[in-house]
Amino acid sequence: MAVRYCAALLLVLSCLFSVSYASLGDADPTYRTCVAECERNGCIGQVCFPQCNSSSSSGGPWYTQEPLYLQWQKLGCQGDCRYHCMVNREKERESLGHVPVKYHGKWPFKRVLGIQEPASVAFSVLNLAMHFHGWLSFFITLYYKLPLKQDKTAYYEYVGLWHMYGLLSMNSWFWSAVFHSRDVDITERLDYSSAIAVLGFSLILAILRTFDVRVEAARVMVSAPILAFVTTHILYINFYKLDYGWNMIVCVTMGVAQLLLWARWAAVSRHPSSWKLWVVVVAGGLAMLLEIYDFPPYEGYFDAHSIWHAITIPLTVLWWSFIRDDAEFRTSSLLKKSKPKAK
Repeated sequence: MAVRYCAALLLVLSCLFSVSYASLGDADPTYRTCVAECERNGCIGQVCFPQCNSSSSSGGPWYTQEPLYLQWQKLGCQGDCRYHCMVNREKERESLGHVPVKYHGKWPFKRVLGIQEPASVAFSVLNLAMHFHGWLSFFITLYYKLPLKQDKTAYYEYVGLWHMYGLLSMNSWFWSAVFHSRDVDITERLDYSSAIAVLGFSLILAILRTFDVRVEAARVMVSAPILAFVTTHILYINFYKLDYGWNMIVCVTMGVAQLLLWARWAAVSRHPSSWKLWVVVVAGGLAMLLEIYDFPPYEGYFDAHSIWHAITIPLTVLWWSFIRDDAEFRTSSLLKKSKPKAK
């Protein structure tokens, strides 16, 4: 599960650092006054926003509200006011020699086509693409390059688990891209929920693979309590309370558990590709420092979190390479064991 060391540590860190707590920027009196006046008058200096003078910017019947594409691009009255007041305030602060500060839990990013964090979105999409490529190459390796049983099924015992892992990972990166495009309540919950889902399944897979659990009954006994907990947690944060502190504890616990399991297995196993596992585990751990030592976005685009997203891209490639090697190694071992029986 080493790329859920990128992604156990991406997801862990998505859970940790995407929280929109109150920040220094939105507590700035100048910024707050600017936003309040903009929402009331619909203008910031000579720049005016028609939607602020429309009844569609507030509640009311659906036919009086802003078009969905404007809401999605964060081009509503409040979104425009906050963004342009932030830009103006940061220019003032820069002229005074002050460093950037966060607004509503986020650094002052520059928008591109309405996307709030373009670099993180781009890297999330690339991660999704690498997972798709890795999953597809794994499928081709199993069914077109390796020997199959007489019933045309693979010898590798973890086929279904890795397929599910690939699908959950791609789903998680998709919602990561959506969340970084537009941070609203629904995208935040979908991002967190998909992250928790892949973390939970990655933990199950880490236990089953590192302890070589192949008996179906034993797999069910291992999986059932983890699946029950993960399902309950997802329901809790979606329908009862989105408790960031508790969610952080859950993410960290599952992520660290996987890290320890795979590190132990890499140390004691004689797997020919264990070095790939070590690279992903160690590099993923070091990449966490980017989240710990956060810094403002360079040129308004590349902050520590987006760079961490970028680092997981090559690690994802290496991780799926390890999965393919594992399938080849196990298939070869099983075929060697079956030859004496055939004689």
